[in-house]
Amino acid sequence: MPHDFDASAALLEQVNHALDSATPLRIQGSGSKAHLGRATTGEVLDTRLHRGIVSYDPTELVLTARAGTPLAEIEAALEANHQMLPCEPPHLGPGATLGGMVAAGLSGPRRPWAGSVRDQVLGTRVITGQGKLLRFGGEVMKNVAGYDLSRLMAGSFGCLGLLTEVSIKVLPKPRQVLSLRLEVDALRALNTLAEWGQQPLPISAASHDGAALHLRLEGGEGSVQAARQRLGGEEIDTAYWHALREQRLPFFAGSGTLWRLSLPTNSGLLDLPGQQLIDWGGAQRWLKTDADGALIQRTAARLGGHATCFAAGHAKPFQPLAAALLRYQRQLKNQLDPQGIFNPGRMYAEV
Repeated sequence: MPHDFDASAALLEQVNHALDSATPLRIQGSGSKAHLGRATTGEVLDTRLHRGIVSYDPTELVLTARAGTPLAEIEAALEANHQMLPCEPPHLGPGATLGGMVAAGLSGPRRPWAGSVRDQVLGTRVITGQGKLLRFGGEVMKNVAGYDLSRLMAGSFGCLGLLTEVSIKVLPKPRQVLSLRLEVDALRALNTLAEWGQQPLPISAASHDGAALHLRLEGGEGSVQAARQRLGGEEIDTAYWHALREQRLPFFAGSGTLWRLSLPTNSGLLDLPGQQLIDWGGAQRWLKTDADGALIQRTAARLGGHATCFAAGHAKPFQPLAAALLRYQRQLKNQLDPQGIFNPGRMYAEV
């Protein structure tokens, strides 16, 4: 496979052929996140041939790359300049691509402190359901023309159009990183994290795995060491965060269906059957359970959040939408993909 290749013309041709023949398209990169969402049918549109970093200026903290570019390739280029993707996106398998990262919209342990994938998207090139290759947004934050539409592509699971290129914000890596393990139960951990959230501590990740609270400190040497002395606990390998991000901790290998709940940080302990793991300082909860999906989603909604099933084959993997929101979703789909050829039904049966 070529290391750097512009296949936008071939992708545009495939989309236009699909429009002419009313053939639905199933957009995919490496397939590392194919288990997320509802099953879709259609002709496979593989983005991986369209790859390569188009531009990267470390001094401007902006990188632009084609959608099929492997995340590993992007992260290696950033590492060479001591920079990083702030949202710490999970790969969930070998060959994960930039387009898949944006389409899935998933962020790693640093998300509450550094922002989401959507926050870091500056601009995109997209093949629309009208068979046109358009550019939205730009390569700098102050260029806001079409910016919101670019951000709408994050987390859209390919339902609104085919991403061909993405410009993203990057950041310098912290000067010092240190991880701690504190022997406290989950309730005390949540209460303590709520207190610490009001204080200027250099915390960039906080997770309770059911046995202990894990913290990551990042920043200047002085602030990290001062926080380390204050917080106590034992120092651990920072590999914990990579394992959490990639769902390789022992928790994820347990029995039951995997659910992700996004909740207000002050939600407290969840009264749900199964095993739980706390991430994002309490804002993200992972649940391994055999409980009914509707119960899980109702619980999340009651707490002001939403729940997503991370196992393939679920009929309603995403939080059901209120009637008004579903109407807006349909209107957006009709505007950008009037023939409904892009990943039809991937998120909701009605869209």
